[in-house]
Amino acid sequence: MNKITAAITGVQGFVPKDVLSNEDLAKIVDTSDEWITTRTGIKERRIMKNGASSDMAVEAVKGLLEKTNTNPLEIDLVVLATVTPDYPFPSTANLLCDKAGLKNAWGFDLKAACSGFIYAISTGAQFIETGRYKKVIVVGVDKMTSILDYQDRATCVIFGDGAGAVLLEPNNEGLGVIDFILRSDGSGVEFLVQPAGGSLNPPTVETVEKRMHFVKQEGKQVFKFAVTNMAEVSAEIMDKNNLTSDDVDWLVPHQANLRIIDATADRMGLPKEKVMINIEKYGNTTAGTLPLCLWDYEKQLKKGDTLILSAFGGGFTWGAVYLKWAYNS
Repeated sequence: MNKITAAITGVQGFVPKDVLSNEDLAKIVDTSDEWITTRTGIKERRIMKNGASSDMAVEAVKGLLEKTNTNPLEIDLVVLATVTPDYPFPSTANLLCDKAGLKNAWGFDLKAACSGFIYAISTGAQFIETGRYKKVIVVGVDKMTSILDYQDRATCVIFGDGAGAVLLEPNNEGLGVIDFILRSDGSGVEFLVQPAGGSLNPPTVETVEKRMHFVKQEGKQVFKFAVTNMAEVSAEIMDKNNLTSDDVDWLVPHQANLRIIDATADRMGLPKEKVMINIEKYGNTTAGTLPLCLWDYEKQLKKGDTLILSAFGGGFTWGAVYLKWAYNS
């Protein structure tokens, strides 16, 4: 009997209707469309004006269940990646299960910043591979606007809000998640962090006045680490599995910065037409970028296609997943 693998059998995304363009941002902070576009590749991003991360996740999951004709009561587990949970507790996965009618599922949140979806799909796959579960939903969602400082042009121009979800099911054709490499380095905390709100710096008048509850980033340091590590781990997983650039049909890169995406593709020897890019319309949705890419490009994917998913996130976290696409749209 062939080994059981965890295959993606459906993908669905959700982005809020409200758009914040570069021109809109230029009215709020000292920036311009040219400045943002040349440095990041972003033209606009979506903004969740009312609601929370769970609300975006619910829309993605409900759409996924309908699209795959899946009964919500059949879902065994939800692994939800986010750094913008509705509450410190209970988990956003717990709220999602209730709101989406996943009455027989348990779930948990996974926090790995922009690498969240990579970590989450690698984790969810294990429950399928053991044979314990048949249907696992993996969600990447972030309402980054809830932790952005719109006086800080270095960060507020980068991020947007969005969610994506995939359904994992057992496969014995050799399709699905084949391999993954995950890495972390906590010494990077000083370069990309939300300083307050946790047990180290709980909320006080002082932390609010010092604007410590917003994302803080040392852009040059993060860029340097991201370019190196995201590119290297993507090449590493190819080498580990004896893949050449000809074998790879698609790179699915985290949408943080177009220059980082280009550097990763170059390191892998891939032409631009093999790279999923939607950063220009969504910006960086943190844990949401990879499933949103899969959602946008789903109709171009064919059963058996080789995909490399790659990401780099704050803290630092990074990794890559090698998977075989399991269906034709």
